[in-house]
Parts: sequence; structure tokens; C-alpha cells
Amino acid sequence: MTATARSSETLWSRCGGCAALLYRKRLRRNLDVCPECGLHARLAAPERVGQLVDPSSFRPLPERAVEVDPIGFVDVLPYPHRLTAARADTGLPEAVLCGTATVGGFRCALAVMDFRFLGGSLGCAVGELITRTAEEALDAGVPLILVTASGGARMQEGALSLMQMATVSQAVAALREAGLLSVSVLTDPTYGGVAASFATSTDLVLAESGARMGFAGPRVIRQVTGRSLPEGFQTAEFLLRHGQVDMVVPRHALRARLATLLAAAAAGRRLVDSGGPADPGVPADPGGPVGSGGPAAPMAAARPPQPPRAPVRDAWETVRLARHPGRPTTLDYLETTFDGFTELHGDRLGGDCPAVVGGLARLDGRHLMVVGHQKGHTTAELAARNFGMATPAGHRKALRLMRLASRLGLPVVTLVDTPGADPGVEAEEHGQAAAIAENILTLSALPTPVVTVVTGVTGEGGSGGALALAVADRVLMLQHAVYSVISPEGCAAILWPGRTAAPQAARALRLTAPDLCRLGVVDEVVPEPAGSAADDPEATARAVRQALLANLLPLLDVPAATLVEQRRRRFRRFGAARAGVRADAR
Repeated sequence: MTATARSSETLWSRCGGCAALLYRKRLRRNLDVCPECGLHARLAAPERVGQLVDPSSFRPLPERAVEVDPIGFVDVLPYPHRLTAARADTGLPEAVLCGTATVGGFRCALAVMDFRFLGGSLGCAVGELITRTAEEALDAGVPLILVTASGGARMQEGALSLMQMATVSQAVAALREAGLLSVSVLTDPTYGGVAASFATSTDLVLAESGARMGFAGPRVIRQVTGRSLPEGFQTAEFLLRHGQVDMVVPRHALRARLATLLAAAAAGRRLVDSGGPADPGVPADPGGPVGSGGPAAPMAAARPPQPPRAPVRDAWETVRLARHPGRPTTLDYLETTFDGFTELHGDRLGGDCPAVVGGLARLDGRHLMVVGHQKGHTTAELAARNFGMATPAGHRKALRLMRLASRLGLPVVTLVDTPGADPGVEAEEHGQAAAIAENILTLSALPTPVVTVVTGVTGEGGSGGALALAVADRVLMLQHAVYSVISPEGCAAILWPGRTAAPQAARALRLTAPDLCRLGVVDEVVPEPAGSAADDPEATARAVRQALLANLLPLLDVPAATLVEQRRRRFRRFGAARAGVRADAR
């Protein structure tokens, strides 16, 4: 082959997906993503670092990889010979590149695996380097980003390679205990021991478009089971549908998305450092001690229950207004009331319930976690979202996000908008009652401010499915929403001769915002525009925003122990003796 021919070959590259012949410089400008079919080609670790971090900000860790051959492994070649060849081929001392950098101006530590080096396998040296990177993040008080590309544990190092799964995982656990964010970015491929340890045990798991991840590879699964695999099995999109990852991000958007997550983590750290919520001394475990170290400071006294500002409607008329399909949904509020919403998916156990949405957002420049029920405006949207009825996977997704908010020092806002939890057979098989109970228990002791808004599209606010998101420091309620233990029709069917008594049952249940404000269940009624929220969603969004700011901001200065103690006192007052007093007052 002539020199000219060789030069021509280096100018072009053939896509491994669609076989298109691509001009190499064009492919590089597109971050090695095929412009024809979107295939994300594998990247060397130095290339990946160059794409993710701010220019000239990467500083390699001073530690060098130690050459190890712990069991004297030999196949057709001695293991040290394979290491030497891998170093010559890649220019790297090991299968991971570690260091510190900034992303979007935010400091972090990162470890980027390189599949070219013995399949990105996890051996003792790789485990040591990633662990030291996590320890660097801990010492510096900055987040950790892991970019994985690996076939699994390194066979040539025997059982000691398996031990690295635990070594790195406990380093990630130390970051979690310290309230420092950890993020993994799954790239193609991520399998075996890496997938079953630190790649999926971080606070957030992002998958690059087209990435594949699993414990066992497709070939092994086919051989063992003798079954064909479903289309798209173990791909990023498959993982998202099954609740295994928070989001799927195309390569061109990865840096910006990581910067958004790091910004939220930095905001939480500033709140903690200023002495606000998420006091590390207050465990998120509901079974743990909560002592406040002295008398609880007043928390809600500055804003007593607020009466409605408009004439009170009949309860049945309010029910009908609450069920209007034009009322804003949680996603509508996330677009209008909040800024910069980044949705996080999945319960990490196999499900991503569409009836619950949640993620990071901003409110007047403040970062927070928002979780809410989602329904829809059309029949198709309602069916796709299961009419806002959360499955156990939905409750567990909400729980995961609220716990993450607590660890990062971020306040939580919940939007309650559900006729009740999913009553189906599958929900019961997957532990619906226990999932709701765990949410209530955790919220009772969550050491960060929690504000709930009962919004109501069908407006039932139904039963335990609502309370799973509503054990809060402050509970706000839209003027024409309803919040009840059961629907009026259900109550009428049980306690009256027929369902035609639903209007009478609605009045008896005391389910309107003014009723619940008088009972002390709700702290403030958020006024709706003339008619209802359905007539002017934008004005409603502004009213919700104003009410949230007025109620959330004072909570940010309350110590975590005091928050938890007063939240418990709030719900303790709903005991039988106090309820009797309120009934007598009516």
C-alpha cells in the first residue's frame, strides 16, 4: 500500500453501526457519534476526559498504578506480558485514568475507565486507583464522577479482583455518609463485577446513549437459559424503562448535565456548611435518635393557618372543580413554577412508575428536589400515567429521591395529586402497603425541610397514597383541591344507601381546603384565579410559587433536629384527644 493510500485511509472511518463511510474530522467534531445513525463509538479515557471536563482543568492523581501479579497467572502468555502489551497499545499504565477537575466550574474528582486496556477489567491496581480517587473526593469535600467501561473483574487476578468490588464500594459508601454526591456514567460496555458494584451504587446513575449494562452478558444469558433475548436488551433505553438508571444522556449533553448535578450538590453543601438542614448528626434512618439539644424553636408560628381569600364553595362543587381535566399537572408546575427541572428516573429495583415524577429543580435560584404525582389532560395521557396512582416502584422512586435530597442537604417539595395508590394485583404482589409505610416512616425523620402542595387534578388526594408524599413541615392546598381518606362516591357506597349520596358524603368528609385548614391538616390555602386553576394555569403557577417561597424560606434556617422534632409534634397533635377538641369546636 502506498503512503498516499495509507493517508487516505486515516482520513475516513466506517461506522460500526450503519457502515457509513465518515470523514474522520467530521466524526471527531461530532464527538465520535455517527451523524447518520447516532452510534456512540467507544472513547479512550483521555478523549473522554477531554470531552467532559473544563479545558485545562484536569489534574492526574499523583499516585501511579502499581504492577501486580498476585497469583502468578499464566495462560498462553504470562499475565505481566499482557500488561506490558496493554500499556504499549493504550499509552496508559492501567485501565483507569484518575484525577481532579472542574465541570462547569464545579470541582470534582473523577475516574474514567478505558475498555482498550484488557477490556477495562477491574483488578487490584484499578480498584486501588479508583478507591484513592474516592478518598481524594472525600478529603477535598467534592463530588465523585465515575465513568465506567468494563467487561468485569480481571480473571488473571483471581478472587482478589472480586475483592475490589467491595473495596471501591465502601469508598463510595464513605462519600454517601459524608453527604457528598457520587455519580456514575455508564458507557458501552459495563458488565460483571463493575456493573454489580460501584457502577450502580452511586447516588445517581447516568447512561450514555447506546450504552449496555448488566451483570451477565447477553451471550452467557442465552447459553444458560436457551432463550432469545428481547429487542434492545440491556441497552440504556431498556435500563431506563426498568428503573435501573436515572437518565439516558447523549454524549453532546453529558458535560452540561453533569454540571447541573454538580451545581445542585454544591448548593446543598453551602446550606449544610451554613448550619442549615441536613445536619450530619441527625440520621435519615427513622429508627435513629433525633434529640434537638434543647427546646424546639418555633417553626410554623410565624405563618399560622391561612383562611381562604374567596367565598367558600359547596364541597361537592369543589370536588367537581378539582376533577376538571384542565387543571395543571405536576409536569405543568415543573415548567412554570420551578426552573431548570432535571428528571431522575427509577427505583433501582426494576421499575420506573410513570405516575410519579421527580428530580432536581430550582426555585428562585435555590436548588431543591421536587417529587409529585403525574396524571395528564387527555384520556391517553391519563392511561399512560396510570391516572396518577403510584405503584410500589413509584413510592420507592420517591423515597430514593427524598433520601438523596437529605444526604445532599437539599429541601424537598412534593406535589400531591392522586386518587390513591394503585390498587391492582401486581401492586399488592410487589408490596404496596410496605412501600407506602416506608415513605411515611422516612419522611417523619427526614432531616431536611419538606413542603407539600395538594394540587388536585382529579383532586382526591386519596388516602395513604397521598400521605406517602405528604408528611411535611408545611402542607399547602390549592383552593379548589380536595384531600380525603376516600372519594365521596366510595364513602356513599359504603355508608349511605347508594352512590347518589356522594354530594352529602362530600360535605360530611370535610375534604375541602377551608375545612382542612380549620382542622389543622393544612397550613395554608393557595388561592386560585376566578373560576378555578383550569381557567388560568399561569396565574395558578405564580400563586403556588409565591406560597412555596413564603413557606420554604423560613424553614431553611431551622436546624435539622428541630425540623424533625417539630414535624413529629405536628402529626402527634392529630391524636384522638386533640381531634375531639377540634370536633367540639365545630
